[in-house]
Formats: sequence, C-alpha cells, structure tokens
Amino acid sequence: MTPERSTRPSSPLVQLTGVSGAQETPLPGPTLNPGASTKAATKRTPVRLRPGDLVRVRPLQEVFRTLGPDGTLEGVPLMPEMWPFFGHTFRILQHVVQACVDGAYLKVHNESYVREFRNNNVFTLVGVRCSGSQHDGCQRGCTIFWKEAWLQKVDEASAETPLDRPSTADVNKFLHSTLKTRSEDGRFYCQSTEFLKATLHLSFSRRLWKCVQSVAVGNVGAAAMLRRITLWMWWKTRHKLFGEHVKGLHGNTPTECLNLQPGELVEVNSLAEIVATLNEKGRNRGLHFSGDQRPFCGRRYRVRSRADNFIAVGTGEMKHFRNTVILEDVLCDSSYFAFGGCCRHDFLYWREAWLRRVEDFNSE
Repeated sequence: MTPERSTRPSSPLVQLTGVSGAQETPLPGPTLNPGASTKAATKRTPVRLRPGDLVRVRPLQEVFRTLGPDGTLEGVPLMPEMWPFFGHTFRILQHVVQACVDGAYLKVHNESYVREFRNNNVFTLVGVRCSGSQHDGCQRGCTIFWKEAWLQKVDEASAETPLDRPSTADVNKFLHSTLKTRSEDGRFYCQSTEFLKATLHLSFSRRLWKCVQSVAVGNVGAAAMLRRITLWMWWKTRHKLFGEHVKGLHGNTPTECLNLQPGELVEVNSLAEIVATLNEKGRNRGLHFSGDQRPFCGRRYRVRSRADNFIAVGTGEMKHFRNTVILEDVLCDSSYFAFGGCCRHDFLYWREAWLRRVEDFNSE
C-alpha cells in the first residue's frame, strides 16, 4: 500500500534555503536557541583568521544557530542589513582588537571609550558597511562587525562557487519578524547602539597590550603602530597645553546650504576658511572640527552621501544634521585621540560651510 504523502507545509528552513531535500526542522532563530550566546562565550577557541584572508559569510541558518534569545552572539547583534552579505566572499579587513565609542557618553559611566569585544573574536570585512535601510535610513554607514563563528575561511578556488540563496523578499520578511531593530522603549537597536554591552572596559595597561596585539595579528606594522602612539602623545600634550587645536571667534556660528548630492565633486576649504566658521570650542553649530580632519583641507573628494539622519552611539536616538555630508574614502584617523588606534573606520562629517562645489569636467 502506498503511504500517504504529508500535507504539512514546508518548514522555514526549506523555505529559506530553497533546498527541497533539507531536513524538515524549523530554522534555528533567537527564540528557539536560548543560551546559545552564553555557551559560545564560555567556549574559547583560538582565532584563526587574519587580515587579508578570504572568507565566506556562512549561510543564514548556520549563523542563526549561534544566536541567543536576544538575537546576539556574545552581545553582538545580527542585523537585517547583514542579509545581502550572506553566502558571499570577502577579504578580512581587520581583526578588531579594540574599538572606540563616543567619549562624551562614557564620561557619565566612568568607563574607557577604547574597548575590546568579549573573547577577541570580531572582524571587519573589506567594503562591508551597514546601509541603514532597516533603521529608518540611518546614514552613518557603520562598518559591520562579524563574529568569527559567522565566517568561514575559503581558498580562491572554492570562492568561485556561489551558494544557493533564498529570495530576498522571503528572507527580509523572516528577518523582520525575528531580529529587532528597536528596543522595548522604542529606541533604535543595532550593533552601534549595543556596542557598550558587547564590549569591555580597557585599563591603560590593557590598552598597552592591545598595541602589541594589533601588530601580532597583522592589523598594522610595528613602525605604523609606533607612529600611532607618537601621534597620540603629541596631540594629548598639545591639548593639555593649548586646548582645542583650532578656535573660532563666533558665538552663533554661520551656516551654508549647498544642497550637495552623492557623486558631486567638492574641495575642502583651507584651514583658515574653516576656522572662520567655528566658535571658541572649535565647533560649527555643535559639530566639532577634529584634528584628524586637518590633513584633508585643500583636497578634492566626491560626496558619498548626505548626513541628514544618524543613530547616536550608546543612546539609540535618531539625530538630525543639516547641511552636512560624508565624503568618499575620508575616514576618521583615531590615532589622534585613541591610544593605539581604532578598528571602526568611521566616516567623518563635513559641514557644507567647510566645502566648495567644484565643476566636474570628467562627468560630462
């Protein structure tokens, strides 16, 4: 006698992998895997990846098996914006031995703003940033953090073999119903807002060791690290002796609206022209012109994006800028204020009053 065929619907695992022969068990999600993060946190394994290694982001169902009930692994959240990178190959950019957060926020909490991730097993990938598409269009463009358990080292030959991927619409719907983008009080929830919870305070002696570790794992050479430390010491001493590196004379600082758009060519004004827009604290309408922005004065860059909306680190509040943009490949040089540097590679913010539009003959 022929057995009856089952009429129950295929499981989420089958739907999301697109593999009809997959085992009929639900896709392991945060609510189905209580304690996963705790178990992972207590199981220390040697870090095997190094900058420059070729890795593939593991399939969605494998990554979900590592998550705890809060949708995190050792405090690092999985975000819906990470979906486009699953199954694809990338180069390791850096092993995140330390990273920093807004120092002003941490003054209240009496903790260091240069911090380390639990178990020291977080990496960044070349060219991989958050789009902010699932967080009301946040334009920070943060570098995404990846736990080592979410990555698989591959060779050049296997990298050519693409993985089967489910439809984007199905996955987006699933991720939205499983991963949160807001906390219970309505504030935004992402890797940036949860950075403090996912990282640990660093004593100064520990920060010294992190400089050695950065060289040992291949993030930076010994000479470059020595330069970072020297630069930090110079700026620290200068600030103690003279205060802000640049000071303006304004009470109410001026504004300028250029309505710059992505792709436009601009030139950063001279330092003297920028100082003319600042107050005595080196700020233009609250935005600080930092020491690591000085080297870009007089140079030309393309606009990467506007900076109208961004989620504040630590608070999860959406903040709004006016007449401010982000420039392509113009990144924060944390050596100016973070001993040993930082692996976040944040973009710098530029007031339009600090820029001038340049006629772009190449675009014609």
